[in-house]
Amino acid sequence: MLTELKAGPRVVGAKQTRRALADGRAVRVFLAEDADPGVTDPIEVLCAEHGVPVERISATRELGQACGIAVGAAVAALVR
Repeated sequence: MLTELKAGPRVVGAKQTRRALADGRAVRVFLAEDADPGVTDPIEVLCAEHGVPVERISATRELGQACGIAVGAAVAALVR
């Protein structure tokens, strides 16, 4: 699951993910379960509206590492 995110083109963060969803570039979205629902819930709604699958990751730290950043990430998306 995270191997695709590590290897493929991606965006990190709620703002970038929203933009990728709006542009139709998001293929799959990853949400950290321990992140603030105020950040992740609106993204999940957008994913449902755009028909983009959502994967749940247990921790922001784990998602940040998969994205190659030194801090945690609440939201990331695999893009085309």
